Amino acid sequence: MKAAFMTGHGGNEVIEVGDRPTPQRRPGEVLVRMRAATVNRVDLYMRDSGAGITHSLPQIMGVDGAGVIEEADMPELIGRRVTLYPGIVCGSCEFCRRGEPVLCAKMSLLGEHRDGTMAEYVCVPAGNALPIPDRLDFAQAAALGVNYLTAWRMLFTKAKLLPGETVLVFGVGGGVSLAAMQIAAAAGARVLATSRSADKLARARAIGADAVIDAPADKIPAAVMDLTGGRGADVVIENIGGAMWSAALKSLVRGGRVATCGATIGDQPPADLRRVFIRQLQIFGSTLGNPSELSELIAWCDAGKLTPPIDLHYPLGDIRAAFDHLESGSQFGKIAIDI
Repeated sequence: MKAAFMTGHGGNEVIEVGDRPTPQRRPGEVLVRMRAATVNRVDLYMRDSGAGITHSLPQIMGVDGAGVIEEADMPELIGRRVTLYPGIVCGSCEFCRRGEPVLCAKMSLLGEHRDGTMAEYVCVPAGNALPIPDRLDFAQAAALGVNYLTAWRMLFTKAKLLPGETVLVFGVGGGVSLAAMQIAAAAGARVLATSRSADKLARARAIGADAVIDAPADKIPAAVMDLTGGRGADVVIENIGGAMWSAALKSLVRGGRVATCGATIGDQPPADLRRVFIRQLQIFGSTLGNPSELSELIAWCDAGKLTPPIDLHYPLGDIRAAFDHLESGSQFGKIAIDI
């Protein structure tokens, strides 16, 4: 089968598109004919170093994806359009037993610890293949498995967002940030979005942002206070780190909540503990989500509440160009790989 895979680390020159063995389905698994995947920041990390992530080379890339089941134990599953939950879990550890498989101590992720979705075929446990509504195409469905699932858990499971609350989303051009903005707006929140790109802010307004902020990190809290009558935001969605972390804490109302899932410009900012305890702020770390949360997200899409925007489509053979596009930071919406 054709696949995009890493032969090493260190840039696009280590990515090849060629033949790899077709996976052999085992009992309890489904064989999915992949139709689309999307590109995530972790793909760039795996390409460039993969440090700290246990894996073997060559390895097929891609964390999220969607396609059609071709083989299964149950014949009624064959032909079903599905999106993939990217985490393969043990099902027996304390976290799996208590209904939080996203915390599984033995989880392996597609495209990180094992062969991923940028291939013609993938085998996963049947429970990892979730049916998708007809109103989503394969690229839109693929987009749900990482960015949108991560944003969903941050907003609802962690921050417990309520209708009418104010949400501040940093860096709205990024995948999780854009997803969080859309989901929060659909949930009835007032959404403030930041970016240093006027074009991205204009597009954010068009699909749900109530107000936008184009300012450096140290000016963002003052802008938030102006927009909230001096009150601050109830919830902050932050995945940038560095100087943005201080801005996030300073933008919160007393008792406000910040959810973080990344640190693209630095993972050791000042903790500002005095502000945290005096203003009784709540900090939630989060990544990915549970299959049950992905099912809830899919149901929202089926109801017409949410449709992931796709920035550009690339064929599998142009995977390097897709990576370059993500690395440039110019995208607005997901970058899809058509398989």
